[in-house]
Amino acid sequence: MCSTTQQPVRSTAELRAAGLGRAAVAAGLGDGSLVRLRRGVYASDGSCDAIRRAAEHGGSLACVSAARHLGLWVCGEADELHVWLRAHGRAYTHDDCVCVGHWDAAGAKDAFGIPSVPQVLRQILLCVGVEDFFVALESARRQRLISQRGLAWLRSHTNAAGRDAIAFSRSDADSGLESLVRWRLRPHGLPLRTQVRLTSVGVVDFLIGERLIVEVDGVVNHHDQPHRHKDLVRDANAAAWGFVTLRFDYAMVVHDWVTVELAILGALDRGLHLA
Repeated sequence: MCSTTQQPVRSTAELRAAGLGRAAVAAGLGDGSLVRLRRGVYASDGSCDAIRRAAEHGGSLACVSAARHLGLWVCGEADELHVWLRAHGRAYTHDDCVCVGHWDAAGAKDAFGIPSVPQVLRQILLCVGVEDFFVALESARRQRLISQRGLAWLRSHTNAAGRDAIAFSRSDADSGLESLVRWRLRPHGLPLRTQVRLTSVGVVDFLIGERLIVEVDGVVNHHDQPHRHKDLVRDANAAAWGFVTLRFDYAMVVHDWVTVELAILGALDRGLHLA
């Protein structure tokens, strides 16, 4: 997120409305508190690179780029920049342009404002797909970034797949990775419980049936030896109490889901989830 507390990108008209005339703008450009992005568009000192590049392209952050900026969990890497150009905006080419334009008529309070969280989620659904929408939605619900009124707006401005995902979503997902696993396991209709507290083990990500624990480790755990040791101790305690633990890291869940799915279904076929 940007470190600046003021509006990060403003047009010449907005600067004038704020009482900054030509002399003040020239002074800002001179001392570095303002940066000219293109004709009539200026960025404040401290505004982040993503917001500046979106403004250079002609708009503001949208879709997964806006979600990432707002702190929502988003699948995949930030290779492309999604830019909201309003309903009738104009795109401008610029250096290293990998922008994806959005021309929907979402509302915003200023010329370069980011759409609201419900509108950002709708953009994700229509642009990237329902899986990414679901993960970002659960992240927004967990962080209380979307209200019941926002959810109601989203239900009325989406399609059947979106409404189905909203109905399945919850507000207690511990991470986007857990949301992704729960969504991808949904078609199998498994007896799946989340965030279950077990004696001598603690809270586990998933418990399938009575005995099969599924844990998903985030990026931090991937190279963190103290976390790794703690996880091994948890798994050993779980085994002592008769549980079987399957543990997967971020890379497996995101990039090698077939292996993860086969491992879980294989354990179920062997009845490892039964008491």
